[in-house]
Amino acid sequence: MGEVKRKTIYFTAPGQVELREEPVPALGADEVLVETICSAISAGTEMLVYRGQFPHLQDSHDVLSSDLKYPFAYGYACVGRVKDIGTQVDKSLLDKLVFAFQPHTSSFITRPSSLIFAPASFSAETCSFLPNMETAVNLIQDAAPILGERVLVMGQGVVGLLVASLLKEFPLESLVTADCYGLRRKASLEIGVNDSFDPDSMKANPDKTTATQKLAYAQNKFDLTFELSGSPPALNDAVTLTAFSGRIVIGSWYGEKRAELDLGGAFHRSRIKLISSQVSTIAPELRGRWDKTRRFGVAWEALRRIQPQKWITHRFPLEEAGEAYELLDENPQETIQVLFTYS
Repeated sequence: MGEVKRKTIYFTAPGQVELREEPVPALGADEVLVETICSAISAGTEMLVYRGQFPHLQDSHDVLSSDLKYPFAYGYACVGRVKDIGTQVDKSLLDKLVFAFQPHTSSFITRPSSLIFAPASFSAETCSFLPNMETAVNLIQDAAPILGERVLVMGQGVVGLLVASLLKEFPLESLVTADCYGLRRKASLEIGVNDSFDPDSMKANPDKTTATQKLAYAQNKFDLTFELSGSPPALNDAVTLTAFSGRIVIGSWYGEKRAELDLGGAFHRSRIKLISSQVSTIAPELRGRWDKTRRFGVAWEALRRIQPQKWITHRFPLEEAGEAYELLDENPQETIQVLFTYS
């Protein structure tokens, strides 16, 4: 039998990706071979990588995004089936559907302990939303919504839509979302939020906005605001829209993008709390009772309820990776979730 090959996407320079064929490592006695079915593109993090806007940092809590240098393989939402096992691995794992934090690649070798086994009846496409759902669960836990609060979610990409879907399960007074793309606002309204507005057009045409939107801007309506747009200037909008002693949960990763943040004037007296929220760790106040396994359990159940595969707008074979990233870079308004498929 000849050498087994796999295909892997590599980011080689800003705006450039290439598909490389490379040998699959030898299977160790305690390892398994997984053949990928699909993998999800993270439109936030991966576009920072694609555009060369990622920071060159080392973070022991986030090894996936640490010390990145071109060329490198990246991605963290692979779903596939176990197709071969080492001599020391339980044979019952063969053909199991699994999730893995792996780059976009047609197959990979890993230990079973690095895999997350999908619950029965889950499709591969549903499983590909697991890391974003875990992120959404983490954001909600860090925010700790209160009965009767007025909540705003800025950004209705996949993470924003998942956060809004989870918040819809809470007894809030109101839930409002914002996004500059009509396709995403439509998806948000279909969740059942009270309102969804375009922050750009609202500021440009204040006389044409709805009563809810005017109230939000005029009276600092929101007790709790999530900034999930990936746009640094949106943080100033979040400060403007958040009430006295309110909370702003910042889930966006801005990478190397910078914007001037106005912490003078009204903010100084506002007692607003800015909360950094990132999924690599669990909030210290929860660690005594929560671990990653428990949080993943909550994420799986949330996926079962919400069924986010309805937000997949595009599926590209791995061979068309360049077109997929160009679409996200040049026409993001046409997309929500973009998926790679593997033959």
